[in-house]
Amino acid sequence: MSSCLGLYIESNVIKYAKVTKEREALKIESFGIKFYEKIGEAIEQIVSETFSYNIPISVNLSEEIYNYFYMFSLLNKNDLKKAIDTEFESYCYDKKLNKNAFETRYALSTNLEDKDKIKVIHVSSNKSSITKTIQTMGDYKVSTITPIGVAIANAANINPKENIVIVNMEEKTTITVIVNQKVYNVEKLDEGAGEILAKIASKENSYSKAYEICKNSTIYTMEGKELQDEENEYLDFIMPTLYKIVTKLQDYITNTTIKFDKIYITGTMSVVNNIDLYFQEFFQSEKCEILKPYFISENVKINIKDYIEVNSAIAVAMQGLGYGIKSMNFKKPSLMDQLPDWLKIDVSLGKKEQKPGKKINMSLSGKFDNTERWLLRGVAGVLILTLLYSGFSIYLDIRINDKIQEAQDVSSYTDTQIAAVESDISKIDNKANQYIQMRDNLSDINKKIEDDLSLKGSIPNLLMEIMSVIPQNVQITEIENTSENDGRHIQISAQSEYYDELGYFKAKIKEDGILTNVTSTQGEKQDDFVRIVIEGDLP
Repeated sequence: MSSCLGLYIESNVIKYAKVTKEREALKIESFGIKFYEKIGEAIEQIVSETFSYNIPISVNLSEEIYNYFYMFSLLNKNDLKKAIDTEFESYCYDKKLNKNAFETRYALSTNLEDKDKIKVIHVSSNKSSITKTIQTMGDYKVSTITPIGVAIANAANINPKENIVIVNMEEKTTITVIVNQKVYNVEKLDEGAGEILAKIASKENSYSKAYEICKNSTIYTMEGKELQDEENEYLDFIMPTLYKIVTKLQDYITNTTIKFDKIYITGTMSVVNNIDLYFQEFFQSEKCEILKPYFISENVKINIKDYIEVNSAIAVAMQGLGYGIKSMNFKKPSLMDQLPDWLKIDVSLGKKEQKPGKKINMSLSGKFDNTERWLLRGVAGVLILTLLYSGFSIYLDIRINDKIQEAQDVSSYTDTQIAAVESDISKIDNKANQYIQMRDNLSDINKKIEDDLSLKGSIPNLLMEIMSVIPQNVQITEIENTSENDGRHIQISAQSEYYDELGYFKAKIKEDGILTNVTSTQGEKQDDFVRIVIEGDLP
């Protein structure tokens, strides 16, 4: 039997649930909601009340960012990781963020729109935020830190080939889309219970009272509006936020090709009476209902609505028990976590009984003489030194491997950028050579024409007029005077990558009267260029 204490932490409130797993059966041993001013004291009270001193604690990730990348499905594991890192680096560059300031995790999903690609659900969070969460927990054992948008799927009963949406209206709202029993998409909305409770609390001067007011409020529905005014004086705070949430959900469902079977409603705002009926008015083909943890029986003595209030904490606790997407754990294993159980020794010196766990307890307060006592202490000292040495060696090895991998990634990225720069330089050199050649050609032509005194004035004018109308991507390879008599027949050889620019060049020569009797050959494509010859007479 294993247990985990799930804590869903928000600005003014902590939802908690201690969940026990025995084989495949789950049971909630204790749960509740605690409003706080000092979070450390609140956590200590919850641990004490639930007697969770020596069990893993699972908490929610805060300030997470969701991104979605699409990768070719044939990439191997290493190439896929590099491609995802490159995509996130590009995202950080666009947003002017420091990539190294973020801790990232990702999960893979089927891409419904393109079978040749896979969808990457990428989650990132500022490292300082994660560190703050761990520091807030003090000396308690944190096993998992997971984004609630992903973890909330643990509490739902999802049938095969069933597509559902979970709307979790906590301080902020997350919309989790589940397709074929897998998380497919998570959207975060700024609207949520936080802004509603803040407005009510500003009037009542109590966050806990604001919560109770929401819990005792009833929403107007189309079928029944006979509620007394005094019972609904705070609906003006509740309804606008709910309307924004439901309309954004409508937009998502309307614009996606996925057909949904159910919409589950959960979170703080799910305690408002008739919330499911309110949602149902906006959706005709999808069934809207309150999310109930799938393993809780309907005939329990406790009101099922009380469990629903702490769904987020239940889902987080289940994550700590091994459910959900394991790759989404933002808690890095500590030095002690990486050691085998047989190395985790707890030496008791006759003080209060140690908390239960898979440890070797060695009491030194028994009836031993001085020699035996010093011998046992020596053995304990050797074992502790061995533990520290082994643990430190493991830690160093892991850190060295991480740094080597980081160096390889940076080196690979640098090589890619250098290759790109070299390619750009080569292209620039080629263009420069083409322009030099074109300049030389024009210079030769100008010199030849200058030798013909009869055309001394007209030829330079022709060149100036051509330069004024020539498109940017058209290159003149040759201008030739082919007339044997009056010297007024001009033949222009030009090339470009684009047919339309050559046509535009010919039309401008004719339209601006640069040449008369203008004709041209049909374009012939050689290599990457289209070549034509334009002929005409000087006016």
